[in-house]
Amino acid sequence: MFHIIYFVFWLLLLIGKFLEAKRPHLYWPPCAAHCLDLMLEDIFKLPYCKKTFERAIGIHGYIYNRPSLLNMMRRFTQLKELVKPAKTRFATAFLTLQRVYQQRNNLRKMFTSEEWTKSKWAKEPQGKKTAQILLIPSFWNHCHLALQFSCPLVHVLRKVDGEEKPPMGYIYEAMDRAKEAIANSFNGNEEKYKDVFQIIDQRWNAQLHRPLHAAGFYLNPEFLYKDPRAKKHQEIVSGLYQCISRLIPALEVQDKVTADLKKYENVEGLFEIPMAIRQRTTRVPGDLCSS
Repeated sequence: MFHIIYFVFWLLLLIGKFLEAKRPHLYWPPCAAHCLDLMLEDIFKLPYCKKTFERAIGIHGYIYNRPSLLNMMRRFTQLKELVKPAKTRFATAFLTLQRVYQQRNNLRKMFTSEEWTKSKWAKEPQGKKTAQILLIPSFWNHCHLALQFSCPLVHVLRKVDGEEKPPMGYIYEAMDRAKEAIANSFNGNEEKYKDVFQIIDQRWNAQLHRPLHAAGFYLNPEFLYKDPRAKKHQEIVSGLYQCISRLIPALEVQDKVTADLKKYENVEGLFEIPMAIRQRTTRVPGDLCSS
């Protein structure tokens, strides 16, 4: 099933490249949610993460395939479940790992309780293996490590896959914040997260990053006015002007747009009225600029 999804994704990506080549005033960005899911999949493949995820999914499967054992678990976790479905495959895997980690104390209590030790499952080879994994400190340490990598990316995935706001004006900043959160969780020790950053950058640069995302950041007053340096950031400004040149064929219209940008940058005209200033963080950028 997922092989078919990947095939369709790459087919659409190829079609998009052909369309962009044939129609020079068109952008065809790939699905941001799918690209983020591929980032999570690549992290899943890292040796020190792969074994941890397999163990967590195995624990989940062992419990949920046995209704009576599942009822026992729910008593120990106060009806909290170990799975939280998401829209993408690997986001679901990461969220399941997160739930297992959050319930680690209750799970350890359960698998050391008299109710467990006297149960038929405690005598099964798979039951013994599951209990052993839950009592290994290194398993929980690796769970915590994997979540330090994945939680910021899942946060971005929720943002771009939601329906509350169009993601184009938010994904550039969201990816920066995600990488910053990962780095901060390791106190800036690059050696501990360089492999993950390499995965993120590879997917971002090869598939997801487009001038549209930089332009979306620039045209989002919530971010531009918060950090005045963004107006001079080479990648952001370059992306903005690439979009103007590509999407607006008429040179006179391009000139008018760049002139109007100065009003936006300098907070002039409609952008300086108190209502527009107050609503910078509460309204969708497109609505705010057109009001």
